[in-house]
Parts: sequence; C-alpha cells; structure tokens
Amino acid sequence: VGKKVQAIYLWWHKPVINKELLQSLPNLKVIANSGVGMDHLDLKLVASFGVKMANAPHAVSSSTADTGMALLLASARRLVEVHNISISPSMEYCEADILGVKIAGATLGIIGMGSIGYKIALRAKAFEMNILYHNRTRRKAQEEQAVSATYCKKIDSLLQQADFVMVVVSLTPQTHKLIGKRELELMKPTATLINISRGAVVDQEALVAALQTGVIGAAALDVTSPEPLPRDHPLLKLKNIIITPHLGIKTDKASYMITEEAVENILAALNGLPLPSEVLPS
Repeated sequence: VGKKVQAIYLWWHKPVINKELLQSLPNLKVIANSGVGMDHLDLKLVASFGVKMANAPHAVSSSTADTGMALLLASARRLVEVHNISISPSMEYCEADILGVKIAGATLGIIGMGSIGYKIALRAKAFEMNILYHNRTRRKAQEEQAVSATYCKKIDSLLQQADFVMVVVSLTPQTHKLIGKRELELMKPTATLINISRGAVVDQEALVAALQTGVIGAAALDVTSPEPLPRDHPLLKLKNIIITPHLGIKTDKASYMITEEAVENILAALNGLPLPSEVLPS
C-alpha cells in the first residue's frame, strides 16, 4: 500500500520515520505530529523528500502548563512524601519538621518563554510569584507587564535568583544538556528544578550528584532520558525528587484537540493549502 499513503499521523514517535520508510512512500505529502516537540524527527531528511511537517502547539500548551504548575506545587508542599506517610500503616501523627516551601512571594525562573512558558507565567502570577524568564528573543513589553515578568538576558542571572527553575525549551543541539553541573551550581541550595521539556535538556548524572550533595534542594521531572528510566537508576532512589511519566499533554480534551489539529494540517497539505502549524527545518 506504499503508493497509496499520502499522510502520516505520528503518535508517541510511532512509526519511526527513517530513510527506508520515506523511500517506500513515494506519494507521501505530510507528517503530522501529536505534540510540539519534533526532536524525534530528522527534519532535514524529511524535507529532502519533499514532505511537509506539522506539529500541534495550540492543542498542548494549556495542559503542559498545568503539568508544570502541578509539579511545582507538589514538590514545594512535598505531596508525594506526605501522601506516603499518610497511608503508612504505622502512621500516628505527622512530624512537625515536614515543612514545605511557600509559593506566594517565591521567585520562579522560566527558561523558554514560548506559548507554554507564557501560560506558566500566567498561572504563576495568580499564585503571587515573582517571575523571571530567559528566552532567545525577548517578549513584547505589554506581554511582560501582563504577567509581571522580568527578562534575564543571561541564563546565569535567572539561575542565581530563582527559587524554582522551570525548563520549557525544545530539544535541539543547542539545548542538549542545557542544565549541567555548572548551571546547577549557580542555583540556590534550596532551589527546585522542574523539567517539562525533554529529558536530555538536563544532564541527569549532574542532577543526581546535585540532589545527593545538596547543591540544589529538589527536582520534579515529567521527562527523563530514557523514558522510562532503568529501574536501578539512582534518580529513582532519591527522596527529594518527583518523577512523572511524561504526563504533559495527557488530558482527555488535549488528546482530542491534538488529533483535530493534526487532521487540519493533513487536510491542508493534501489540498495544497498552507499548513496552520507547519514546522520547517532549521
């Protein structure tokens, strides 16, 4: 049926798009991705076959921003830890020294102020947080004012000031291990790192060491590298971390909206129209 295939809808990186598959589909016109991140695709290879590509940025931004805030709140108030205490058969009372971190008045540093990052800022403002952000391009003044956000031209400045650092960037060669040993050491010893982008954006070996030695206070990860982690991975043995299985976009409505957005892009490509969410190779 290779000659009949004109479109591919990718869900969770399947099928694997490689040279052999592309060669077997001579009439392929478009690949629509079920999410924002395109790091699982060789964009230049796909484009060399004359195939267009699209993602689904509009459908996923709110759900992913919710996941980021959920991880921030759960980590700050140690929800997983106290849940396990609460359901323990031996529990008689909650220790007085199980103290969380107050969110109101704390500083959130957002690395990557795209559509998801901006929606995180909107949510953080409602929690009365001070907001810093670092981005390749600065937001418009009115956009900054709407969320009371301060731009940090250099990432170092953000890392040094933030109580919570949330990473919301796409995985590219430039952002691979963006947060490493040096960056973690710039953070406050009480700070929390939250990653809702891609696991490879953070140097996981450096993160393990930072959490074990008190370089930073805690971490909350919705993404790891690989996913899932090997069951003997040291991150799974730490108490000052929360790990979720890439829940970012996983809500009932978001899944439906992703499919709608993909279909819209596919139909546009098949009818020779501009793709609403076309992704071009850099």
